[in-house]
Amino acid sequence: MGHRVVAAEPTAELRALGRRIHADQEIEWVDDALPELPGLTAQERRFDLILLTAVWMHLDERQRTSAMAHLVSLLESEGRVVLSLRHGPVPAGRRMFPVSAEETIRLAHNHGLDVVHEAQREDPHGRFGVAWTYLGFRVSAGGKDPGLTTQQ
Repeated sequence: MGHRVVAAEPTAELRALGRRIHADQEIEWVDDALPELPGLTAQERRFDLILLTAVWMHLDERQRTSAMAHLVSLLESEGRVVLSLRHGPVPAGRRMFPVSAEETIRLAHNHGLDVVHEAQREDPHGRFGVAWTYLGFRVSAGGKDPGLTTQQ
């Protein structure tokens, strides 16, 4: 549709899989990771939309705080962030942390974002006890506050 798409994926195998699955699409695949996104940050890239699908729950509370600050720094002045939050039992051998819509909305607000969408949904894969929250944010009408700091 004419959009420039950059896919940040820290795992080489998943980047390779993404390239194969979407070989007919013009997607720029980059080796980068939350919470800091050092590659995109160093390049001073800016985006109208940042989409995080099934990512946020893999970050602990401190990492989520840092990640939110870095995401906001990558947004254009009217940019948006859309993310999903997974709720439910953690599969064996996986690193996941409890996340809530309330915490995420508060964190986004503290970094200059307003919530514009919130929805809940049962797991599309039918996993027992798993549900999802989908959140959409936009840069606050007053714009990003360059004075905001990240608690570390």
